[in-house]
Amino acid sequence: MAIRPIVKMGSPLLLQTAELVTPEEFGSPELAALIQDMQDTMQAMDGAGIAAPQIGVSKQLTLFGGFKSPRYPDAEIVPFTILCNPILTPLGEEMVDDWEGCLSVPGMRGLVPRYQHLRYQGFDEHGQVIDRTVEGFHARVVQHECDHLFGMLYPMRIKDLRDFGFTDVLMPGLAELD
Repeated sequence: MAIRPIVKMGSPLLLQTAELVTPEEFGSPELAALIQDMQDTMQAMDGAGIAAPQIGVSKQLTLFGGFKSPRYPDAEIVPFTILCNPILTPLGEEMVDDWEGCLSVPGMRGLVPRYQHLRYQGFDEHGQVIDRTVEGFHARVVQHECDHLFGMLYPMRIKDLRDFGFTDVLMPGLAELD
């Protein structure tokens, strides 16, 4: 299909709540084409995930996982998932700070608190129910990608801006990937 341009921080689209994927869209050729473009773009950019607003489409659709991202060399592989219209439920109060980057915030990294344990629910591309309980990096990726669907970017979650900066300064070994 196609590698699409990434919408960058500063675009009003990234600050809006995306539209729900409608029942009529599940299983459609249009949704399949959008998913393929998202997957091609994510893989070309070595991303851990991508959300539809990041390629200019206001839909509550994200996909993540399926391969080892060189942008997160120490992270476990997350199963490939297509998630529409998500609902996230934290399981407990435990938050963990870890470094995140984003295709829409190129060249930057920040220390972001996320829930360690999480339940996420939604639908796959055919409208089949997804209901998973996850932890660790998997939970972090889901939270990061779903934030894009509700007008949130990871820098908005950083507690101390001293923990936000350019990848080439903070993590020189990863700089060429951002």
